[in-house]
Amino acid sequence: MWIRALAPMAALLSFASADAQAQDFYAGKTLTLSTHTGPGGGYDTLIRLYSRHVARHLPGKPNIVVMNQPGAGGLTAFNHAGKVAPQDGTFITLVGQGLMVHEPTGQPGMQLSLAAFKWLGNFSQAPNVTVVWASSKARTLDDARRMEVVLGSTGAGSPDAQIPTVYNALLGTKFKVVFGYEGGGALNLAMERGEIEGRGTNTWGSYKATLPGPMAAGKLIPLIQIGLKKDRELPNAPLFLDVVKGDAEREPVARFLSLTTAVSRPLAAPPSVPDERVALLRRAFDETMKDAEFLAEAERLSVDIDPMTGAEVQDAVRQILATPKDVIARTQAALEGKAR
Repeated sequence: MWIRALAPMAALLSFASADAQAQDFYAGKTLTLSTHTGPGGGYDTLIRLYSRHVARHLPGKPNIVVMNQPGAGGLTAFNHAGKVAPQDGTFITLVGQGLMVHEPTGQPGMQLSLAAFKWLGNFSQAPNVTVVWASSKARTLDDARRMEVVLGSTGAGSPDAQIPTVYNALLGTKFKVVFGYEGGGALNLAMERGEIEGRGTNTWGSYKATLPGPMAAGKLIPLIQIGLKKDRELPNAPLFLDVVKGDAEREPVARFLSLTTAVSRPLAAPPSVPDERVALLRRAFDETMKDAEFLAEAERLSVDIDPMTGAEVQDAVRQILATPKDVIARTQAALEGKAR
């Protein structure tokens, strides 16, 4: 009788001890927040905003540092997080949304699966918008079907390369993608200098945050947006899903890509981080998303905050990786610039 009564008590004490250890872990530690882009872009602005507030919601209030790891459209940062970075909960990374397409379509370069990571949350479900600078002759999606439009990109694994290529294949646009830019800040400068006409993908809020003056002056022209819903400020810019609605071949591809776009700013811990620390990091993310100071600063910076929980991101990743093979095949063809 006594042995039976003591067993659950021992289990409870063991759980409490593990929880206490997790609670104490971050005291005196440094938490590194990685982003896959260089300084000055939307992802960088977002992760630095988060870095100024998240420590209040982590036991032990660790020191926070930000690391920029641009390269290969997000692959450099992703592979570093999975294979090189500390696996103890002191390193987390803001994953490039393009990798949500990269893996299921069988693109090379990923050293681990998205499924291996511990997802902490997603900052925004905002649609991505293809824009051109005011000096471009293109003003509408139809214009981009009639004339070549030069867009800049960070690399092949990035959505700013993937999505325009898909538009070319499925919508008949004539986007020409130029690779090699370090991040959003470099792409913005390239637009302003006239090296490129526009950018393939970014949220409207991110454009506002990083280019407030030009945005206020009407220098950015939206051509098309991709996501599960339109940006509330862009009711007249066509949504990819709407453009292909009812088409049995193209709509499933658009729906798959729109779901991957909805997970546009996902934050992840490396695969081997202990579950109790993942729980702390998820809780800190959720609490930060409701933090009045964080939200006020986000509004001042014009940063989109429309979050998903870690569990919701984990489920979205599962759905993305379970996409039917025929849809993936058509998506793959579109990413290669081929209509199917």
